[in-house]
Amino acid sequence: MKEQDKIPVSKVKRAAKLVSAGAKIGGNYVKYYAKKAIGNEDAKKELLEDNADDIYTSLSELKGSALKMAQLISMDKGMMPTAFSERFAQAQYSAPPLSYPLVVKTFKQNFGKTPNEIFDSFAKVATNAASIGQVHKARIKDKKFAVKIQYPGVADAVKSDLKLVKPIALKMMGVKEHEIKQYIEEVEAKLLEETDYKLELKQSMEVGKACEKLDGVFFPTYYPNLSGNRILTMDWMEGMHMKEFLATNPPQEVKNSIAQKLWNFYDFQLNELQAIHADPHPGNFLFREDGTLGVIDFGCVKRIPDQFYSKYFRLMDDNLLHGRDAELMELFMDLEFLTKNDTEEEKVMFFEVFKNLMRLLTKPFRADEFYFGGDDYYKKVHSYGAELSQRKDLKKSGNARGSKHLVYINRTYLGLYAILNELNATIITTVSFNFQEQKMKYA
Repeated sequence: MKEQDKIPVSKVKRAAKLVSAGAKIGGNYVKYYAKKAIGNEDAKKELLEDNADDIYTSLSELKGSALKMAQLISMDKGMMPTAFSERFAQAQYSAPPLSYPLVVKTFKQNFGKTPNEIFDSFAKVATNAASIGQVHKARIKDKKFAVKIQYPGVADAVKSDLKLVKPIALKMMGVKEHEIKQYIEEVEAKLLEETDYKLELKQSMEVGKACEKLDGVFFPTYYPNLSGNRILTMDWMEGMHMKEFLATNPPQEVKNSIAQKLWNFYDFQLNELQAIHADPHPGNFLFREDGTLGVIDFGCVKRIPDQFYSKYFRLMDDNLLHGRDAELMELFMDLEFLTKNDTEEEKVMFFEVFKNLMRLLTKPFRADEFYFGGDDYYKKVHSYGAELSQRKDLKKSGNARGSKHLVYINRTYLGLYAILNELNATIITTVSFNFQEQKMKYA
């Protein structure tokens, strides 16, 4: 894969890159209409593939928040056409890497030394490259390390990148900016956290320590003395990313074993730590043939306030969702699904929408065992979301719905469901941990 020698940093250059992508898309439509005119049956498919390729190429050159958006889209297979989700999935661990001279420059800025002055050996070519940074393999004596290096300028470009993509997002969602202000602020705050490697170092060490009793789930050791503002050094962990792992055609019992460990990991974080690894794309997990799992990258951790936790997870109660409507109505008000300004007609409409949605999303939690594979459940989730997005009566209310904490809670579980679907997994979902001595409270 071709390396990048530079990344556009200024607002003008980053905006120009997106304008250039728009011009290419315009050209793709010209070609599409020409192909359609002569009866090319594959014209629409080729248009989507060309557009996905051009948009991804532009975003991958920008890196940072812009490419992160592509990564998020790839996790939701129902949000975009297949051509987009498949192309954007490369943002998870296979984006164009930064050239070695820029890596050396980052090392000198952080340590005043080159990589080879710190490590006995340092691979010049990145092993993985994603949206915020890329990973190089290094060694000191017999000890192997994974060294994550942040792309230059991505931290400074978060706010400006969001301004660039915000109009597109608003158009896609059919809402006005003031209606989703709290959600945009939540996303911006989390993206800024992901560029803070000192925070990621702290979170990684804390969460790894808190989760060390989980069976078959492993975390790297992190090295503060080999880390800096834009560099993070940890143990090199063996394992495969999901696509590579599935290509080996592993037995279903091994896939179920890994899926169970993933579920246990999130169950423990949710109920014991009230802080979850909120970036569950396949690039952040290492799958192993023995059915164990490696977890990396704690740049995005969502802390769940007690008050929100106690209310939201009452929705796991089957009786509440099937029969106690007055109590559920009050809970929906607390969770901001309904507002005090709603008309009676709107309250009735949105109450039914969110009751049905919560019944669907929490279905795995209300079963002893659950099958995530095939199209049955996973397709229903996305079909219902697509149906709601097309309903004009819902858009008329002019209010975004739900607490800001739902942005990353929902993202986390939809991402988890997607991985479990890919693994075709059947797992036990009634997991309960009691590691109170490990419980971690975040400010």
